[in-house]
Amino acid sequence: MEEELRNLVKVCISVLISISYCYYISSKIPKGFVRLLFLLPIFIIFLLIPLFFSSLHFCAISAFFLTWLANFKLLLFAFDQEPLSPLPSSFSRFLCFTCFPIKTYQNPSSNRIYNKPKWVLASKVVLFSFLLHLYGKNYHNSLPRLAFLSIFTIHVYIELEFILVLVGALLSTLLGCEIEPVFNEPYLATSFQDFWSRRWNRMVPSVLRPTVHIPVQRFTARLIGQNASFYAGMLATFIVSGLMHELVYFYIILKSPTWEVTCFFLLHGVVTCLEIAVKRMRLCPSPHRVVSRLVVVAFMFVTSVWLFAPQLLRYDVHKRLISECLFVIDVVKESCFAS
Repeated sequence: MEEELRNLVKVCISVLISISYCYYISSKIPKGFVRLLFLLPIFIIFLLIPLFFSSLHFCAISAFFLTWLANFKLLLFAFDQEPLSPLPSSFSRFLCFTCFPIKTYQNPSSNRIYNKPKWVLASKVVLFSFLLHLYGKNYHNSLPRLAFLSIFTIHVYIELEFILVLVGALLSTLLGCEIEPVFNEPYLATSFQDFWSRRWNRMVPSVLRPTVHIPVQRFTARLIGQNASFYAGMLATFIVSGLMHELVYFYIILKSPTWEVTCFFLLHGVVTCLEIAVKRMRLCPSPHRVVSRLVVVAFMFVTSVWLFAPQLLRYDVHKRLISECLFVIDVVKESCFAS
């Protein structure tokens, strides 16, 4: 653990130097391919950073925050596009908006559709505590595979949301601005479009839309027409998301990709495109919200068990995740009793 903390310090210093270079030097370079060339060393550094960690959490978080989101934001920055352009007024803001999955409300005075009752968060804390209790007593080892996959999926979602909520709350206080929530109760999605674009990990579509969807749509519009190019851009976005997940999986397990995750996102891309096409052509009436929610959740679960989770279980990633969570709980208990 001490070695891992030393690696964390080294990574933080490397990131600080890299972002300083972007803010104070690269920002002075004319936008376009010249600035992109100057940013190339930073892209490479952020690609290598997850390899410094053996901890699953440190590795996965650095891969998501830096290798994926930060690199995509810097790619947009090379061409003077949001969210890093226009250049933030201070280095601290530039650092935060580059390295963390945060986005400010476009209209701070508008009504909040993402405000949640306190009992929603409390219920998730209780549920997560219950899961940790199961792990601590090793009850999960006696569960059928399907039951374990169910609680493991819930665990991953709740823990990821907790991490991002904590990051958002800390940075909101530090920067003095309101941060949009990354998750918006994805289990309440009434369609696949609703799930992927408005409820699940909303930072990802916010960077993939300008880097993948819009460029592909513009390029293909001349070849296949405006309507078909929209679906081409959407499908390309899902494919890129799948490839980035394959990269995150590679950092975690250090094995050659099996392309199962890419197939998962390709499948969801096709289904989402079909759903939007059916809605636009009004081929059938919209189902009741309860029915549509059940269909979305069921499809997500079945395809996750089929394509998303097997690689994690095959290489015991779930065991590493559980052991690290229990280790943190033990450290917190020892600290409390020691005090």
